Amino acid sequence: MNPSTMIGMVFGLVLLTAVLLFAAEDAHAYLNLPGLGIVIVGTLAATFISYPLREVLRVLGLLGIVFRNERLYTRDDMNELVNMATLWFRDDLRAVERALDRVRNPFLRTGVQLVIDGTPEQDILDLLRWRIARLRTREHAEAQMFRSMASFAPAFGMIGTLVGLINMLFVLDTGDMTVIGQHMGVALLTTFYGILLANLLFKPVAVKLERRTEERLIAMNMILEGVALICQKRNPTFVRETLRSFMAEYRDEIRESPATAPKNPSTGTRRS
Repeated sequence: MNPSTMIGMVFGLVLLTAVLLFAAEDAHAYLNLPGLGIVIVGTLAATFISYPLREVLRVLGLLGIVFRNERLYTRDDMNELVNMATLWFRDDLRAVERALDRVRNPFLRTGVQLVIDGTPEQDILDLLRWRIARLRTREHAEAQMFRSMASFAPAFGMIGTLVGLINMLFVLDTGDMTVIGQHMGVALLTTFYGILLANLLFKPVAVKLERRTEERLIAMNMILEGVALICQKRNPTFVRETLRSFMAEYRDEIRESPATAPKNPSTGTRRS
């Protein structure tokens, strides 16, 4: 399981448990099935109306992605690109083809195969950019579905609140506090359920999917740049350093920290 997702789930459960145990007179008071049904069924109904069936059915698969600790194997892709750049720089076509057979990334394999086939560089880049744009569009739509659900849930919570208040008006003259309390519970808890689902489930899932897309796009752009450099027969060392720049995370390009700065060979002190 993805560790950040697991931590978020634990914090969410701790928060809800603390609310139920320490801030409520009766924990059962926070359970209202009619109100929960209004929010869940209403959100699903609006989602099915808004999106094609095939996209809605992918929701469960997308939730699996959020909970799964997915690896991108970016470093493996970089090493494979550098290796093939070295072989291509040496004009060892057979070795490049053998190395390409072991590549698992279809995007990388397509790009290098086009280079081997002698496809013009601009045509290769246009094709790879089109595939990057297609992935960005598809995954943006998937994340947008959860953002839509995050907006639907509070809205149906408000609908449940209106239903509960309207029903409560009809029983006010009876003076039966039990019946009045039931309708008030529906009125208040549906809004609670809608806000909770929107901010603890739907929006976090959307943000997680968007972040996943950003990481995948960085990896694909790294491959795009590597294929372009292979096509130009650039020096393998230059290829390696260029691709490493795509993998650098929070690296200060201006000044290194004292702990990581290299020592001056003559004095043994850190260079500033």
